[in-house]
Amino acid sequence: MARHAREPRRTQEQRKAETRGRLIDAAAELFATKGFHAVSAEAVADAAGRTTGALYSHFGGKEGLLLALLDVWKERTAARLAPDLAADPDPAAHAAAMWRSVTRPAADRGDSWLLLELELWLHGARDAQVGSPLARRYAEIRRELGEGLADWAAATGQALPRPPAETGALVLAVLLGCALQHRLDPSAVPERLVVEAVSGVLGARPVRDQ
Repeated sequence: MARHAREPRRTQEQRKAETRGRLIDAAAELFATKGFHAVSAEAVADAAGRTTGALYSHFGGKEGLLLALLDVWKERTAARLAPDLAADPDPAAHAAAMWRSVTRPAADRGDSWLLLELELWLHGARDAQVGSPLARRYAEIRRELGEGLADWAAATGQALPRPPAETGALVLAVLLGCALQHRLDPSAVPERLVVEAVSGVLGARPVRDQ
């Protein structure tokens, strides 16, 4: 009893955050190894040590859980990239860092991220109930990417050739399109090619070439 008395009592918000985190971690592992459609909501809940009701309460279903998982990966990737991007004005360094973030080894779940992104896109293209929130998610990604690139351009005294949202859309298209090809044939899409493509979209030459 004394030992329990010394343990801090968790708030309802903390318990909810823990349940949410456990479900996301379980989904990351199962979806990465088996694929989204091969894993049931029940299997995720069991792996997380939670009920299926908790999964639906937090995420509305398996699709909502996948959206949340991909958003967590996006946020972690952005946090990982931020120090490198802030420290280097060279657009080539930025392009290379972004490319490596979407082609990380499978052990770091980079490969899984791409496959799950595609599974969700296909599901959303066929189902409007999934497609609508997915479209909003992509709009947010384009906006955040464009704003980040606009901040970089302002800080380095360069000018983007297009509005930030359009720049974000094109950079995202280059990264995802090249990642699809790289997934099947890495040698066909070297990092140099992606760096040149992104730099071209930004209308900038690498600092070392200026």
